[in-house]
Amino acid sequence: MMRPVTAGLDGSPESLAAAEWAAREAQRRGLPLRLVQAWIWRQQDVPVAEDLDTQKRWALSVLEEAKDLVCDRHPGLAVNTQLVSDTAPAVLLAESEAAEMLVLGSSGHGAVAGFLLGSVGQQVLARAKRPVIMVRTGHRPPQEHGGDEAAHGSGNVVIGLQELGEVPAPLLEFAFSAAAARGASLHAVHAPDLPPLYGYGPAVGRLAGQEGGITGQAEKALADILQPWRETYPKVPVTHTVELSHASGVVVSAAARAALVVVGRKVHHRTLGMRIGPVTHAVLHHAAAPVAVVPHD
Repeated sequence: MMRPVTAGLDGSPESLAAAEWAAREAQRRGLPLRLVQAWIWRQQDVPVAEDLDTQKRWALSVLEEAKDLVCDRHPGLAVNTQLVSDTAPAVLLAESEAAEMLVLGSSGHGAVAGFLLGSVGQQVLARAKRPVIMVRTGHRPPQEHGGDEAAHGSGNVVIGLQELGEVPAPLLEFAFSAAAARGASLHAVHAPDLPPLYGYGPAVGRLAGQEGGITGQAEKALADILQPWRETYPKVPVTHTVELSHASGVVVSAAARAALVVVGRKVHHRTLGMRIGPVTHAVLHHAAAPVAVVPHD
């Protein structure tokens, strides 16, 4: 059974943007689309203006509006809707386990044109077991061929690789498959970790004295890591960049004209805390393009 591309709705313009993005991605990949909304009847002791039936009709209307929108723009796309009685984080986390990916809308953007994550988004990003894509409001690429690409210039997929020792396969698989689905190129970026004593001559001298220097060694390692995936996806053009700079800044800079940015999140096997990592956190807050956060061990 094919996993759907699932979008979480809440009646906001941001969630409609997420539904539109999810519909395009589902069509590209030949997958069904699932639209989900969490809804809980408020208890009698909580002062509310609406009764149960009114609230439920509103929640159902949100789903129907989104379904009508995507069906009108993507005729033939298989679309399923579901209203689930539970809290938003619980519903979205459960849905993500059965989905190819979960798509959410950001809560807006500020002066840096990035994402402002609400509490629901933070919880889902930190705990989801499948890729989560954040789409900011206003991201409405044209509907002609290459819509995402037309909206973001080069339209490539950018992947940020933090460590080159053991790059997780799920991260590379998602990035290459996303590029293949778009007929786009993939650009991998990496900022090498500098030694603690980088400011002192001996540490720099030893590394720089080795063949290729710091960046040369990292570029070779990155090329070696990408080579098997180039062979698996021969139609995806691949480029890469290595810079001695802050990792988040390197990724955000490369993503300025991208259609999609792919970053990873290590899975933390613990019940407390909601960590997504400093680089991923920075990219989410500063990238204008949709950001895919891929969990991995």
